[in-house]
Amino acid sequence: MPGGPGGDGDNSKVKRSYRLFFLISPAVILLDQITKWAVLKTIPLYGSYPVIEGFLHLVHVRNRGIAFGIMNRPGGSQITIYLLTLVTLVAIFLLFLWFSRLGAEERKTTFGLALVIGGALGNLIDRIRMGEVVDFLDVHVGTFHWPAFNVADSAISVGVFWLALTIFFCGDPKGDKSSK
Repeated sequence: MPGGPGGDGDNSKVKRSYRLFFLISPAVILLDQITKWAVLKTIPLYGSYPVIEGFLHLVHVRNRGIAFGIMNRPGGSQITIYLLTLVTLVAIFLLFLWFSRLGAEERKTTFGLALVIGGALGNLIDRIRMGEVVDFLDVHVGTFHWPAFNVADSAISVGVFWLALTIFFCGDPKGDKSSK
């Protein structure tokens, strides 16, 4: 029966959940790749341009490691690149598996997973295409200097934070159901 269990009503909720996922993830990938392309075309390698002096610079650096420069070693071996690519693919697969098992009402979790997967795919594209990831946002305050990052790194960080909030602080583990 329409709108009942297994009927068209449930199907439309599932479609809405997939629409949310397939709206956010590609948007993250597209924004990430466009910004990296702009950096590659306009900022020389190791160049730096202040946006907000003493706080934010646009830079052009490369990262052969993982997020925020961890394991970044210039001239690192191809094995490291292959290993990081494999680990990323496995992580994306597991996160997508998690997403595929969510109910339609779990939109908050869907949102976080879409950010993380979109960011992971954005950086994976760089790693496969160039063997390294382009980073360009450089934040510093006084002597504190955060490693350069990009849109994909930001999406992953925000998505993980969002998932943690959703999992640990929402009264309803699904985080989206309205009360009766």
